[in-house]
Amino acid sequence: MTTSAPLVLGIESTCDETGVAFVRGTDLLGDVTASSMDQHARYGGIIPEIASRAHLESFLPTLQAAADKAHVNVEDVDAIAVAAGPGLVGSLSVGHAAAKALALALDKPLYGVNHVIGHLAVDALVDGPLPERFIGLIVSGGHSNLVLVRDIARDITELGGTLDDAAGEAFDKVGRLLNTPYPGGPHVDRMAREGNPDAIRFPRGLAAGKDKHRHRYNFSFSGLKTAVARYVESIESAGGEVPATDICAGFSAAVNDSLTAKAVQAALDHDCSTIIVGGGFSANSHLRSLLAERAAAAGLEVRMPPLKLCTDNGAQIAAIGAALVAAGVAPSSPTFSPDSGMSLTQSCLA
Repeated sequence: MTTSAPLVLGIESTCDETGVAFVRGTDLLGDVTASSMDQHARYGGIIPEIASRAHLESFLPTLQAAADKAHVNVEDVDAIAVAAGPGLVGSLSVGHAAAKALALALDKPLYGVNHVIGHLAVDALVDGPLPERFIGLIVSGGHSNLVLVRDIARDITELGGTLDDAAGEAFDKVGRLLNTPYPGGPHVDRMAREGNPDAIRFPRGLAAGKDKHRHRYNFSFSGLKTAVARYVESIESAGGEVPATDICAGFSAAVNDSLTAKAVQAALDHDCSTIIVGGGFSANSHLRSLLAERAAAAGLEVRMPPLKLCTDNGAQIAAIGAALVAAGVAPSSPTFSPDSGMSLTQSCLA
Protein backbone atom coordinates (compact mmCIF):
# COMPACT_ATOMS: atom_id res chain seq x y z
CA MET A 1 0.00 0.00 0.00
CA THR A 2 1.25 3.49 -0.89
CA THR A 3 0.94 4.88 2.65
CA SER A 4 2.85 8.08 1.85
CA ALA A 5 0.59 9.15 -1.01
CA PRO A 6 -2.11 11.79 -0.45
CA LEU A 7 -5.53 10.60 0.65
CA VAL A 8 -8.13 11.65 -1.95
CA LEU A 9 -11.89 11.68 -1.50
CA GLY A 10 -13.93 11.14 -4.68
CA ILE A 11 -17.59 12.14 -5.09
CA GLU A 12 -19.71 10.98 -8.04
CA SER A 13 -23.23 12.30 -8.79
CA THR A 14 -23.50 12.64 -12.57
CA CYS A 15 -26.67 10.60 -13.09
CA ASP A 16 -28.48 8.11 -10.86
CA GLU A 17 -25.60 6.78 -8.72
CA THR A 18 -24.30 8.52 -5.63
CA GLY A 19 -20.73 7.28 -5.28
CA VAL A 20 -18.12 8.07 -2.63
CA ALA A 21 -14.63 6.58 -2.39
CA PHE A 22 -11.28 7.09 -0.71
CA VAL A 23 -8.06 6.45 -2.63
CA ARG A 24 -4.45 6.69 -1.54
CA GLY A 25 -2.16 6.68 -4.57
CA THR A 26 -3.41 3.70 -6.59
CA ASP A 27 -4.91 1.92 -3.58
CA LEU A 28 -8.70 1.89 -3.28
CA LEU A 29 -9.44 2.00 0.46
CA GLY A 30 -13.21 2.19 0.43
CA ASP A 31 -15.92 2.61 -2.20
CA VAL A 32 -19.69 2.79 -1.64
CA THR A 33 -22.41 3.48 -4.22
CA ALA A 34 -26.12 4.18 -3.73
CA SER A 35 -28.33 3.90 -6.80
CA SER A 36 -31.76 5.36 -7.49
CA MET A 37 -32.29 3.11 -10.53
CA ASP A 38 -35.31 1.38 -8.99
CA GLN A 39 -37.06 4.75 -8.67
CA HIS A 40 -36.66 5.34 -12.41
CA ALA A 41 -37.68 1.87 -13.60
CA ARG A 42 -41.41 2.65 -13.59
CA TYR A 43 -40.78 5.49 -16.09
CA GLY A 44 -38.49 3.51 -18.40
CA GLY A 45 -35.67 6.07 -18.10
CA ILE A 46 -33.86 8.52 -15.85
CA ILE A 47 -36.00 11.32 -14.40
CA PRO A 48 -33.56 14.15 -13.55
CA GLU A 49 -35.57 15.57 -10.65
CA ILE A 50 -35.88 12.16 -8.99
CA ALA A 51 -32.15 11.58 -9.45
CA SER A 52 -31.27 14.93 -7.87
CA ARG A 53 -33.47 14.32 -4.84
CA ALA A 54 -31.99 10.85 -4.41
CA HIS A 55 -28.47 12.32 -4.33
CA LEU A 56 -29.54 14.75 -1.59
CA GLU A 57 -30.91 11.89 0.49
CA SER A 58 -28.01 9.50 -0.13
CA PHE A 59 -24.91 11.66 0.10
CA LEU A 60 -24.25 11.83 3.85
CA PRO A 61 -25.02 8.13 4.55
CA THR A 62 -22.87 7.11 1.57
CA LEU A 63 -20.00 9.34 2.68
CA GLN A 64 -20.07 7.85 6.18
CA ALA A 65 -20.30 4.28 4.85
CA ALA A 66 -17.32 4.82 2.56
CA ALA A 67 -15.26 6.35 5.38
CA ASP A 68 -16.10 3.43 7.65
CA LYS A 69 -15.18 0.94 4.94
CA ALA A 70 -11.88 2.72 4.29
CA HIS A 71 -11.15 3.06 8.04
CA VAL A 72 -10.43 6.77 7.65
CA ASN A 73 -11.84 10.02 8.95
CA VAL A 74 -13.13 12.54 6.43
CA GLU A 75 -11.05 15.19 8.21
CA ASP A 76 -7.87 13.33 7.21
CA VAL A 77 -8.23 13.75 3.44
CA ASP A 78 -5.57 15.70 1.58
CA ALA A 79 -7.72 16.58 -1.44
CA ILE A 80 -11.29 16.26 -2.68
CA ALA A 81 -12.34 15.41 -6.23
CA VAL A 82 -15.90 15.77 -7.48
CA ALA A 83 -17.47 14.93 -10.82
CA ALA A 84 -17.93 18.28 -12.58
CA GLY A 85 -19.25 16.83 -15.84
CA PRO A 86 -20.46 15.59 -18.21
CA GLY A 87 -23.81 14.63 -16.72
CA LEU A 88 -27.23 15.83 -15.61
CA VAL A 89 -26.84 19.39 -14.36
CA GLY A 90 -29.16 18.88 -11.39
CA SER A 91 -27.35 15.76 -10.25
CA LEU A 92 -23.95 17.38 -10.80
CA SER A 93 -25.02 20.38 -8.73
CA VAL A 94 -25.78 18.23 -5.68
CA GLY A 95 -22.33 16.64 -5.65
CA HIS A 96 -20.71 19.98 -6.47
CA ALA A 97 -22.40 21.71 -3.53
CA ALA A 98 -21.49 18.91 -1.14
CA ALA A 99 -17.86 18.84 -2.28
CA LYS A 100 -17.48 22.62 -2.02
CA ALA A 101 -18.95 22.60 1.48
CA LEU A 102 -16.51 19.89 2.58
CA ALA A 103 -13.54 21.60 0.93
CA LEU A 104 -14.39 24.89 2.62
CA ALA A 105 -15.03 23.34 6.02
CA LEU A 106 -11.87 21.21 5.93
CA ASP A 107 -9.71 23.77 4.08
CA LYS A 108 -8.73 21.20 1.45
CA PRO A 109 -8.03 21.63 -2.29
CA LEU A 110 -10.94 20.76 -4.59
CA TYR A 111 -10.72 19.32 -8.10
CA GLY A 112 -13.71 19.41 -10.45
CA VAL A 113 -12.96 16.37 -12.62
CA ASN A 114 -14.23 14.71 -15.78
CA HIS A 115 -16.16 11.61 -14.77
CA VAL A 116 -15.87 10.11 -18.27
CA ILE A 117 -12.07 10.24 -18.13
CA GLY A 118 -12.43 8.77 -14.65
CA HIS A 119 -13.78 5.61 -16.30
CA LEU A 120 -10.27 5.12 -17.71
CA ALA A 121 -8.34 6.34 -14.66
CA VAL A 122 -10.04 3.81 -12.38
CA ASP A 123 -8.16 0.99 -14.09
CA ALA A 124 -5.00 2.14 -12.29
CA LEU A 125 -6.59 1.00 -9.03
CA VAL A 126 -6.80 -2.55 -10.40
CA ASP A 127 -4.04 -3.08 -12.95
CA GLY A 128 -1.44 -0.63 -11.66
CA PRO A 129 0.00 2.56 -13.17
CA LEU A 130 -1.41 3.58 -16.54
CA PRO A 131 0.80 3.25 -19.64
CA GLU A 132 2.64 6.34 -20.85
CA ARG A 133 0.30 6.43 -23.85
CA PHE A 134 -2.76 4.39 -24.69
CA ILE A 135 -6.05 4.34 -26.54
CA GLY A 136 -9.09 4.78 -24.35
CA LEU A 137 -12.39 3.27 -25.48
CA ILE A 138 -15.18 4.86 -23.44
CA VAL A 139 -18.51 3.08 -23.75
CA SER A 140 -21.55 3.90 -21.65
CA GLY A 141 -25.17 4.90 -21.83
CA GLY A 142 -24.20 8.39 -22.95
CA HIS A 143 -20.76 8.01 -24.51
CA SER A 144 -19.05 5.96 -27.19
CA ASN A 145 -15.68 7.63 -27.75
CA LEU A 146 -12.09 6.90 -28.67
CA VAL A 147 -9.37 9.03 -27.08
CA LEU A 148 -5.59 9.08 -27.32
CA VAL A 149 -4.14 9.52 -23.83
CA ARG A 150 -0.53 10.66 -23.50
CA ASP A 151 -0.99 11.90 -19.93
CA ILE A 152 -4.33 11.35 -18.21
CA ALA A 153 -3.83 14.49 -16.14
CA ARG A 154 -2.79 16.87 -18.92
CA ASP A 155 -2.80 15.48 -22.46
CA ILE A 156 -5.88 13.81 -23.97
CA THR A 157 -6.92 13.97 -27.63
CA GLU A 158 -10.42 12.97 -28.69
CA LEU A 159 -10.16 10.88 -31.87
CA GLY A 160 -13.84 10.27 -32.46
CA GLY A 161 -17.19 9.39 -30.99
CA THR A 162 -20.76 8.52 -31.78
CA LEU A 163 -22.62 10.78 -34.19
CA ASP A 164 -25.97 9.83 -32.65
CA ASP A 165 -26.80 7.14 -30.08
CA ALA A 166 -24.18 5.78 -27.71
CA ALA A 167 -23.76 1.99 -27.57
CA GLY A 168 -25.40 1.63 -24.17
CA GLU A 169 -28.24 3.91 -25.21
CA ALA A 170 -28.84 1.83 -28.35
CA PHE A 171 -28.94 -1.37 -26.27
CA ASP A 172 -31.52 0.15 -23.92
CA LYS A 173 -33.67 1.27 -26.87
CA VAL A 174 -33.56 -2.17 -28.45
CA GLY A 175 -34.52 -3.56 -25.06
CA ARG A 176 -37.62 -1.34 -25.11
CA LEU A 177 -38.46 -2.58 -28.61
CA LEU A 178 -38.37 -6.11 -27.27
CA ASN A 179 -40.27 -5.21 -24.08
CA THR A 180 -37.48 -6.07 -21.64
CA PRO A 181 -37.45 -4.59 -18.13
CA TYR A 182 -35.55 -1.32 -17.60
CA PRO A 183 -32.66 -0.91 -18.12
CA GLY A 184 -32.73 -2.99 -21.28
CA GLY A 185 -29.01 -3.26 -21.95
CA PRO A 186 -28.17 -6.13 -19.57
CA HIS A 187 -31.22 -8.08 -20.77
CA VAL A 188 -30.27 -7.62 -24.43
CA ASP A 189 -26.74 -8.79 -23.59
CA ARG A 190 -28.09 -11.88 -21.84
CA MET A 191 -30.43 -12.77 -24.70
CA ALA A 192 -27.64 -12.18 -27.21
CA ARG A 193 -25.62 -14.94 -25.55
CA GLU A 194 -28.53 -17.30 -26.15
CA GLY A 195 -29.03 -16.37 -29.82
CA ASN A 196 -27.28 -16.99 -33.12
CA PRO A 197 -25.22 -13.92 -34.16
CA ASP A 198 -25.18 -15.12 -37.78
CA ALA A 199 -28.95 -15.59 -38.10
CA ILE A 200 -29.65 -11.90 -38.86
CA ARG A 201 -27.02 -9.53 -40.19
CA PHE A 202 -27.71 -5.94 -39.26
CA PRO A 203 -25.82 -2.99 -40.83
CA ARG A 204 -22.56 -1.60 -39.47
CA GLY A 205 -22.68 2.18 -39.31
CA LEU A 206 -19.99 4.24 -41.08
CA ALA A 207 -18.25 1.08 -42.28
CA ALA A 208 -18.40 1.45 -46.06
CA GLY A 209 -17.44 3.81 -48.86
CA LYS A 210 -16.44 7.37 -48.04
CA ASP A 211 -17.81 7.09 -44.50
CA LYS A 212 -15.20 4.46 -43.67
CA HIS A 213 -12.42 7.00 -44.23
CA ARG A 214 -14.19 10.24 -43.31
CA HIS A 215 -15.36 8.76 -40.00
CA ARG A 216 -12.39 6.52 -39.26
CA TYR A 217 -12.88 6.72 -35.49
CA ASN A 218 -16.56 7.67 -35.31
CA PHE A 219 -19.56 5.48 -34.56
CA SER A 220 -23.22 5.53 -35.54
CA PHE A 221 -25.85 3.28 -33.98
CA SER A 222 -29.11 5.12 -34.73
CA GLY A 223 -29.52 3.48 -38.15
CA LEU A 224 -28.81 0.08 -36.62
CA LYS A 225 -31.49 0.64 -33.99
CA THR A 226 -33.93 1.62 -36.77
CA ALA A 227 -33.03 -1.52 -38.73
CA VAL A 228 -33.89 -3.62 -35.68
CA ALA A 229 -37.21 -1.77 -35.26
CA ARG A 230 -38.14 -2.36 -38.88
CA TYR A 231 -37.22 -6.02 -38.65
CA VAL A 232 -39.40 -6.47 -35.56
CA GLU A 233 -42.27 -4.61 -37.23
CA SER A 234 -42.05 -6.80 -40.34
CA ILE A 235 -42.23 -9.99 -38.27
CA GLU A 236 -45.13 -8.72 -36.16
CA SER A 237 -47.10 -7.45 -39.18
CA ALA A 238 -46.80 -10.88 -40.75
CA GLY A 239 -48.14 -12.47 -37.57
CA GLY A 240 -44.90 -14.29 -36.82
CA GLU A 241 -43.06 -14.83 -33.57
CA VAL A 242 -40.26 -12.34 -33.00
CA PRO A 243 -36.93 -14.22 -32.67
CA ALA A 244 -35.76 -12.05 -29.77
CA THR A 245 -32.56 -13.93 -28.94
CA ASP A 246 -31.36 -13.96 -32.56
CA ILE A 247 -32.22 -10.27 -32.94
CA CYS A 248 -30.22 -9.45 -29.82
CA ALA A 249 -27.31 -11.59 -31.01
CA GLY A 250 -27.23 -9.95 -34.43
CA PHE A 251 -27.62 -6.48 -32.97
CA SER A 252 -24.88 -7.07 -30.38
CA ALA A 253 -22.56 -8.40 -33.09
CA ALA A 254 -23.06 -5.24 -35.16
CA VAL A 255 -22.42 -2.84 -32.26
CA ASN A 256 -19.38 -4.66 -30.95
CA ASP A 257 -17.93 -5.21 -34.40
CA SER A 258 -17.79 -1.42 -34.85
CA LEU A 259 -16.47 -0.66 -31.37
CA THR A 260 -13.70 -3.23 -31.37
CA ALA A 261 -12.56 -2.80 -34.98
CA LYS A 262 -12.13 0.96 -34.58
CA ALA A 263 -10.47 0.69 -31.19
CA VAL A 264 -7.86 -1.72 -32.57
CA GLN A 265 -7.39 0.47 -35.65
CA ALA A 266 -6.84 3.55 -33.49
CA ALA A 267 -4.19 1.76 -31.43
CA LEU A 268 -2.32 0.63 -34.54
CA ASP A 269 -2.58 4.06 -36.17
CA HIS A 270 -1.21 5.87 -33.12
CA ASP A 271 1.49 3.40 -32.12
CA CYS A 272 -0.19 2.42 -28.86
CA SER A 273 0.32 -1.05 -27.44
CA THR A 274 -2.56 -0.84 -24.93
CA ILE A 275 -6.30 -0.23 -25.10
CA ILE A 276 -8.06 0.65 -21.86
CA VAL A 277 -11.84 0.31 -21.81
CA GLY A 278 -14.14 2.10 -19.39
CA GLY A 279 -17.81 2.87 -18.88
CA GLY A 280 -20.93 0.92 -18.01
CA PHE A 281 -21.19 -0.77 -21.40
CA SER A 282 -17.76 -2.33 -20.89
CA ALA A 283 -19.62 -4.91 -18.80
CA ASN A 284 -21.01 -6.26 -22.08
CA SER A 285 -19.82 -9.85 -22.48
CA HIS A 286 -19.50 -9.80 -26.28
CA LEU A 287 -17.48 -6.58 -26.22
CA ARG A 288 -15.04 -8.08 -23.74
CA SER A 289 -14.52 -11.32 -25.63
CA LEU A 290 -14.35 -9.83 -29.13
CA LEU A 291 -11.97 -7.03 -28.17
CA ALA A 292 -9.68 -9.48 -26.36
CA GLU A 293 -9.64 -11.69 -29.46
CA ARG A 294 -8.96 -8.88 -31.94
CA ALA A 295 -6.39 -7.16 -29.75
CA ALA A 296 -4.48 -10.40 -29.24
CA ALA A 297 -4.39 -10.97 -32.99
CA ALA A 298 -2.93 -7.46 -33.42
CA GLY A 299 -0.40 -7.88 -30.61
CA LEU A 300 -2.16 -5.40 -28.30
CA GLU A 301 -2.92 -5.50 -24.58
CA VAL A 302 -6.44 -4.80 -23.32
CA ARG A 303 -7.12 -3.53 -19.82
CA MET A 304 -10.65 -3.35 -18.40
CA PRO A 305 -11.69 -2.69 -14.81
CA PRO A 306 -13.81 -5.37 -13.10
CA LEU A 307 -17.57 -5.17 -13.53
CA LYS A 308 -18.14 -3.45 -10.17
CA LEU A 309 -16.02 -0.49 -11.34
CA CYS A 310 -17.57 -0.18 -14.81
CA THR A 311 -20.67 1.80 -13.88
CA ASP A 312 -20.49 5.28 -12.31
CA ASN A 313 -18.77 5.16 -8.92
CA GLY A 314 -16.75 7.26 -6.50
CA ALA A 315 -13.59 5.22 -7.14
CA GLN A 316 -13.24 6.58 -10.67
CA ILE A 317 -13.51 10.16 -9.38
CA ALA A 318 -10.98 9.58 -6.61
CA ALA A 319 -8.68 7.84 -9.13
CA ILE A 320 -8.59 10.78 -11.56
CA GLY A 321 -8.27 13.11 -8.56
CA ALA A 322 -5.28 11.15 -7.29
CA ALA A 323 -3.69 11.28 -10.75
CA LEU A 324 -4.11 15.06 -10.86
CA VAL A 325 -2.60 15.50 -7.39
CA ALA A 326 0.34 13.24 -8.27
CA ALA A 327 0.95 15.23 -11.48
CA GLY A 328 1.02 18.51 -9.58
CA VAL A 329 -2.02 19.95 -11.35
CA ALA A 330 -3.46 23.01 -9.59
CA PRO A 331 -6.89 22.62 -7.94
CA SER A 332 -9.96 24.05 -9.62
CA SER A 333 -10.95 27.64 -8.99
CA PRO A 334 -13.13 28.06 -5.88
CA THR A 335 -15.77 29.59 -8.17
CA PHE A 336 -15.99 26.74 -10.71
CA SER A 337 -19.41 25.47 -11.69
CA PRO A 338 -20.49 22.07 -13.07
CA ASP A 339 -20.22 21.67 -16.85
CA SER A 340 -22.81 19.22 -18.18
CA GLY A 341 -21.06 19.21 -21.58
CA MET A 342 -17.49 19.01 -20.30
CA SER A 343 -15.00 18.24 -23.08
CA LEU A 344 -13.27 14.87 -23.06
CA THR A 345 -9.95 16.67 -23.53
CA GLN A 346 -10.32 18.15 -20.03
CA SER A 347 -9.48 16.00 -17.03
CA CYS A 348 -10.12 18.88 -14.64
CA LEU A 349 -11.81 22.27 -14.68
CA ALA A 350 -9.44 25.18 -14.04
